[in-house]
Amino acid sequence: MASLGAGGFTIKKIATSAVAAALVLPLGVLLASPAPASKQARGPDASADVFVPESSIPQIEDFGVRMHTNHLIYTGPWFDRSDEDGTLEAALFPSHGPSLGKTFAPSGYSPAQIRIAYNLPSTGGSGAIAIVDAFHYGTALNDFNVFAGQFSLPKETSTNATASTNKVFQIVYQGTTQPAGNASWNEEEALDIEWAHALAPSAKIYLVEANSASDADLFAAAKKAATLVGVKEVSMSFGGSEFSGETTYDTSFTGTSGVVFFASAGDTGGEKEYPSESPSVVGVGGTTLTLKSNKFSSETAWSGSGGGASAYEGIPSYQSVISSIVGKKRGCPDIALDANPSTGVAVYDSTNYAGNVGWLVFGGTSVASPCCASIANLSGHALGSSAAELARIYKELGTSAFRDITSGTAGSNKAKAGWDFVTGAGAPLGTGAL
Repeated sequence: MASLGAGGFTIKKIATSAVAAALVLPLGVLLASPAPASKQARGPDASADVFVPESSIPQIEDFGVRMHTNHLIYTGPWFDRSDEDGTLEAALFPSHGPSLGKTFAPSGYSPAQIRIAYNLPSTGGSGAIAIVDAFHYGTALNDFNVFAGQFSLPKETSTNATASTNKVFQIVYQGTTQPAGNASWNEEEALDIEWAHALAPSAKIYLVEANSASDADLFAAAKKAATLVGVKEVSMSFGGSEFSGETTYDTSFTGTSGVVFFASAGDTGGEKEYPSESPSVVGVGGTTLTLKSNKFSSETAWSGSGGGASAYEGIPSYQSVISSIVGKKRGCPDIALDANPSTGVAVYDSTNYAGNVGWLVFGGTSVASPCCASIANLSGHALGSSAAELARIYKELGTSAFRDITSGTAGSNKAKAGWDFVTGAGAPLGTGAL
């Protein structure tokens, strides 16, 4: 038997454990059974078939100890949104696209379409962007190049993924040895490295692999990421429920000058996650993005977007302008970008996980975080810290630098004019926002 989430998503497949069966899952879904559900084909925010990978399911024993990923895979048909009357017509492609080739484009939004939606140039970027994830992704270099080739982006010509001389892509381990593999986390890594590259194609992409998904390992990897040559932005598409000791980790994001950290706000509507709630991190929420005829049509709050007033972090000075909303606590997210799985993006992952392999459509706030890190890189602004980036965001609040998202809900949070707990200041537009 299948269950429907708050956003109407049908959970098609779930890799889980007996412990997880008693939890409230991402998207507000109470797991009833891991059995597959039938496909449904309705509108972009109120329906879809979604695969929730095991790494994206919070476990009771992980509280305050380990992090989970924030990616989801859309398994329904990919719709033709070219109509003008707002209805969805017949699907052009299945979401699991062909293995590779120019004859049929992969399903999901392409880099060119995301650039159109957010007024971004097709070239640019400098220095480097670091992606922090857990475990080793053995096919990362191959998959990165397949994605790059499909969308006419620069490829890494080296055959050694860990070579420090690599110009386009490099893997760095948290320690001195290669971490163990994990196919579910590999999906996250594929999404992160490919979309960081998609929007800032001239920036080098580092994949920093933590030894495990523990808080200690991931934040040690984040510290290392900030010290790598050329790094200007660090993206973390993982999180966990807030916990009383989280403030001790805030210094993980302040030790290196000239680096801005981004983190996904989570995929359970209205729930709060760390590290996105850290005052030293740009928290990134999610939206539902619709294009028609390859032109921007609409953007609303995504029902799965995490956010809220922190239970442990005090209000930072840059949020004084919204103190009437957040009170005395740090409010999250700060910004938002496309995250709804049924308006998701194309990703290539050659590692088979639960039957998901090849070209896939990914959603979740894991999409939004690396994209926003890349937009910041693309802007060319040399800011000294996350605090400086956040001060800039709140200074630009209410200006044309952001698309104000004024409709939609996530849990008990509602999008509205101005700043809100679902989309923050809104979606960044062009290279002037970040």
